[in-house]
Amino acid sequence: MKLNRLKYLFVYTVPVSAVLSFTGEGLWAFAPLIYAFGIVPVFEFLLPVNGRNLTEAERNWVENSRFFDVLLFVMLPVQWCLLVLFFVSIQGLDPWTALWWGRVSGMGVMSVVVGINVAHELGHRPGRLHQLASQGLLLSTLYLQFFIEHNRGHHRDVGTHGDPGTARKWEVLFLFWLRALPTVWRGAWQLEAARLKRAKQPIWSRHNQMIRFQLTQVALVLVVWQLFGVDVLIGFGLASLFGILQLETVNYIEHYGLTRKKVSEFRYEAVRPEHSWNSNHTVGRLLLFEISRHSDHHHLPGKPYPTLDHVEDAPQMPTGYPGMILMALVPPLWFWVMHRQIRRLPSRI
Repeated sequence: MKLNRLKYLFVYTVPVSAVLSFTGEGLWAFAPLIYAFGIVPVFEFLLPVNGRNLTEAERNWVENSRFFDVLLFVMLPVQWCLLVLFFVSIQGLDPWTALWWGRVSGMGVMSVVVGINVAHELGHRPGRLHQLASQGLLLSTLYLQFFIEHNRGHHRDVGTHGDPGTARKWEVLFLFWLRALPTVWRGAWQLEAARLKRAKQPIWSRHNQMIRFQLTQVALVLVVWQLFGVDVLIGFGLASLFGILQLETVNYIEHYGLTRKKVSEFRYEAVRPEHSWNSNHTVGRLLLFEISRHSDHHHLPGKPYPTLDHVEDAPQMPTGYPGMILMALVPPLWFWVMHRQIRRLPSRI
């Protein structure tokens, strides 16, 4: 049973691929992109789906082990060290060359797998150290507003038109991006303003977490500009945008076409597993710290990643996250596959 915990070390293959990108040339520069969207989808297609849940004895052991949290915290220095290596690796390179794009895309993959995904897991924990580590990771990809909107907005509004992370049926991915990105930013401002109003504190003050987040991100941008130059700053911005777009694509595939019923003028039905798409594809589960068991995550957001369960009645994705992301980039294919999946669901969805 204790050996099972070592399976989560598999996620460290993504930083290894990033090192290959930032130090190699030719196709090696595209190692993270090829790994995440070439090799992984093939293995997820070939390997059997694993819907096994932990036994009670295993669950108790996992809940009392610090190993699983240590894996998350180690990702903070890993992400920042690789970010600095990325800056150094593209400094002096001619922008827009294949080598430059390969390394930018590599940092983009790191931004979503480590910078945002690990931050997401840590951000759901109540501990102050977990929260700070989450913010430190999100800063590395310039998406600190996610910390506010996701925890206080998305989990409350999922499955409704008020949620920027819920894709509507027939909504094309590229239009979803245009709707989601500004709505996440605006939603974080509104949530923070409402919190300060309840606390009877001024909105334009040091108490406003959103203001502090934006100033911190601006400070990081200025530091990168001064230390590495404008070309590196452009690469950093594009890598961050690539990571953010991957994250929003993940939101797109996790909730596409699933809605919650309105039970009164002011209230929706409770969030249940059927309001998120689930994936038990093994490789994606390990690379993303089980976030693909998304149905159980939304049902019980505070549940640590190793204890997330497969829910039998939850809507199931036909393949893992990387394959679903590639499919979403081709809207006719996406609609053909996913609308067939939706038709198999109970009529209430």
